[in-house]
Amino acid sequence: MITVFGSINLDLVVVVERLPAPGETIGGSDHQTFAGGKGANQALAAKKAGAIVKMIGAVGQDGFSQLALANLVAAEVDLSGVRSLDGATGIAMIGVDAKGENQIIFARGANARADADWLKEGLGPDDTLMLQGEAPFQQIAKAMHIAKQAQTAIFWNPAPVPRGDLGDCLDLVSTLVVNESEAAEIARRYGLSTDLNEFLDHFETPSRAIVATLGAAGVIATKEGKRYRFASPAVKAVDTTGAGDAFCGALAAALDRNVTFERAVKEGVAAGAIACTLTGAQSSAPLKSDIEHLADQIV
Repeated sequence: MITVFGSINLDLVVVVERLPAPGETIGGSDHQTFAGGKGANQALAAKKAGAIVKMIGAVGQDGFSQLALANLVAAEVDLSGVRSLDGATGIAMIGVDAKGENQIIFARGANARADADWLKEGLGPDDTLMLQGEAPFQQIAKAMHIAKQAQTAIFWNPAPVPRGDLGDCLDLVSTLVVNESEAAEIARRYGLSTDLNEFLDHFETPSRAIVATLGAAGVIATKEGKRYRFASPAVKAVDTTGAGDAFCGALAAALDRNVTFERAVKEGVAAGAIACTLTGAQSSAPLKSDIEHLADQIV
């Protein structure tokens, strides 16, 4: 089973011809709302990829909370660990340009009060704990220690990269997933170059796998001294907003059902590619059957 401790948001999306420069206003013809938050996105993606998933997090007592949880309810993700707190549900404001690239500003809302103690007595040695970077970093670190005591595998996608010393968390992680900018930020803090091979060499350990996503160029990954490089299948990108979360959800789901690491990475790449062909983070998360079909074609 996968337990996700992370953010639950409502995304407000505007499609524009191009993304604005600092201080510039760019208009779009309409806007859309989508359930979001990296925690909820990855929980839904893992569920649609075939895993049993429980979500731990918080929403506010406002009009956005039911919208933010609607897709998780429909997918039958276990929401018994989601708390309804005074105040506002988290939101993300997203601009998407004609090429599918995006800019995101988010407000944590109730996510800022998510507490890792809600995880106690809910994890076991056959489980996976999925974490991102939108929950308070102190609670992310606490969640990892709780998982470590429960002998639970820890899957971390530090997006965005939290401020502060990452060393303690990195020591506990079983699978670390970063994109190029996140890898560069972590490398800078450790005095490394931005070369991804150097990043993988530095952070891989016998108990930790590292995966770096490269957008349309695919992925580079390492586990137990073996290096993997897979190109992304060619697709017509409409919106890249949910690609990283779809990748993480599919990768975690595959690892949770004990497929090989190589196959799990291919399923992550397939899920990320499919997600780029649809608008929205959660609405673009692909089904297990579609992921497996495309993953079969990745070499």
